Amino acid sequence: MAKIIAREEMAQGTIILNEIEAPRISQKAKPGQFVILQADEKGERVPLTMADTNPDKGTITIIYMVVGKSTARFKDLQVGDEYFALIGPLGKPTHIEKVGKVVCVGGGTGIAVLHPITRALKAAGNDVTTILGARTYDLLIMEEKMKAASTTLHICTDDGSYGHHGFVTNVLKDVLEKEKINLVVAIGPIPMMKFCSLITKEKNVPTFVSLNPIMVDGTGMCGCCRVSVGGTTKFACVDGPEFDGHKVDFDELAKRLASYLEDEKKSLEAYKNCKALKNRLD
Repeated sequence: MAKIIAREEMAQGTIILNEIEAPRISQKAKPGQFVILQADEKGERVPLTMADTNPDKGTITIIYMVVGKSTARFKDLQVGDEYFALIGPLGKPTHIEKVGKVVCVGGGTGIAVLHPITRALKAAGNDVTTILGARTYDLLIMEEKMKAASTTLHICTDDGSYGHHGFVTNVLKDVLEKEKINLVVAIGPIPMMKFCSLITKEKNVPTFVSLNPIMVDGTGMCGCCRVSVGGTTKFACVDGPEFDGHKVDFDELAKRLASYLEDEKKSLEAYKNCKALKNRLD
């Protein structure tokens, strides 16, 4: 059992932050690693990369978007409630070193994943330019925390409601034209990571991305999280979750996730209908 000690509804209630009691995980976890959470005994095991850790308090922070039945069940959990199961830290931590000028690009809930990595890269002595993207200002998360973790911060919104009117790739292109960049980190939706990687490949700038495919056990045994990297099958849970963005087959990954998300949307609709019926009966 893992108790929720703090909870925040972000981005109009579609994105939820949980601070969870996890003393042993908080002591061991490093930037880039993830945990697997289960809401109840019959619930799905959901992998989520940690947005923060606090070893002194013995807590970890996760941030997720409500997209299906399982995350809708997560949203039902309030402060004082407990997750049925929590395991971690899983996956390989981010390799942190001083390389010079780094650009960190984050989109959507990928910003939460990017936060500890950005902070660690800056702490290692790098000059860190961060580019954050959201569809609209109301969906932007962690602006102040990312500002503190960065040397320079750029904000982009698709609709122009805040910051640069356009995509993160537009700003990334501009930065790469003006400066000599030694490393790019891109974390967010698959199309964003794909096109960031295509841009940096043209400039021959090393780039890594963090992948979050379908996952069950988190130990490499189920094979659900397989991805193609450089023509070789890798398992995101044990070989990743971070990979060379220039080698990832993003199209194959997108197809696998699309079929899964369609089932999740159907499950979410059924879950909402069941809740509505229960409320009427009560």
